[in-house]
Amino acid sequence: MEWLAGGVTAPAGFVAAGACADIKGNGAGKKDVALLASRVPCAAAGVYTTNLVKAAPVVLTRGRTETGELQAVVANSGNANACTGEQGMRDAAEMARLAAEALGIRPELVGVASTGVIGVPLPMDRVSAGIRAAAAALSPEGGADAAEAIMTTDTFPKQVAARLEIGGATVTIGAMAKGSGMIHPNMATMLGFVTTDAAVDAAALREALREATDRSFNMITVDGDTSTNDMVLVLANGLAGNAPVTLGSAGYRPFADALTAVLTHLAKEIARDGEGATKLIEVRVTGARSLDDARKAARAVCGSSLVKAAVFGADANWGRVLAALGYSGAQFDPGKVDLWLGGLQMMRAGEPLAFNEEAATRLLQQKEVVFTADLHAGECEATAWGCDLTYDYVKINGSYRT
Repeated sequence: MEWLAGGVTAPAGFVAAGACADIKGNGAGKKDVALLASRVPCAAAGVYTTNLVKAAPVVLTRGRTETGELQAVVANSGNANACTGEQGMRDAAEMARLAAEALGIRPELVGVASTGVIGVPLPMDRVSAGIRAAAAALSPEGGADAAEAIMTTDTFPKQVAARLEIGGATVTIGAMAKGSGMIHPNMATMLGFVTTDAAVDAAALREALREATDRSFNMITVDGDTSTNDMVLVLANGLAGNAPVTLGSAGYRPFADALTAVLTHLAKEIARDGEGATKLIEVRVTGARSLDDARKAARAVCGSSLVKAAVFGADANWGRVLAALGYSGAQFDPGKVDLWLGGLQMMRAGEPLAFNEEAATRLLQQKEVVFTADLHAGECEATAWGCDLTYDYVKINGSYRT
């Protein structure tokens, strides 16, 4: 697999754009409407928030991906269209209709996504104008503008692309995502859109997305909050001309692994860009009894407010890592655990080790801080990502609506 410059328009046949609709009404001049479209209909799959409270676009798009086919996605930032009742459902459907009209396709082929403030009706006059402007600006070079348009408190756009060979054909996967706060496993406040020119049937696409999401977006946490609007969509238009990827075919594993790599890259960028964050935290758990235990343990450490605060303050208070492992629900013998901060071992077989405080402080001052725990309970392992907890997190969320 080869990494490429670009995002959702890197694969053949996709165009995108981002436009300013001033959805928040503050005249900030920010791009806040994104439109992504394929030249031909696509096999499609999606994963969505596990929150019982689901935004109107999630409900609408989830129903549409059940057919396994989409051709376009329209998204807005600045307003979540969540907890907005029947009007919210009408507005989500209207967003799809407006995009379909501009593209000359059926509304049922358009997915809809929104992110932003919850409980406020969409300003549909401004949204409508934004969709028309985005449709007029669609371009094979428009992926970067679309990635910018879906940002909320993100400090930078998140996009990536990769190329690989499947059955003698060159296929490309492109993606963009947004996410910074309200991030927690089993989907988070994030939107992710993936495009590929690979031919992949809907069943294989669903399974590859489920697998990739479990290993990437479901292994990040910023603040323990799970959103109402989370969504990841994959569109595959088949223009690369490869033999179709199906479950059990020779092309399935290379495609699924590449998709996982692409989503893992974006997941780490989301964790790195956590609201107010200054450091990326990576937690590797090995020697777990089961994959579920490994994931529970890694996510618990990443999600610990005490661990996150210690990393922010460069305090080598490694006992907080053990405490988080202990309440994670993973089964292990604390008397067998080995623990490292970077390459510095803090514990061996459950016994604390003397370590160089200055060396530990230097490791904790780096932009990426890595903890590794070997539970010595089995053969399974998992990695999770998070960020430190800073004063700025409270500042950002204390005035989110303003």
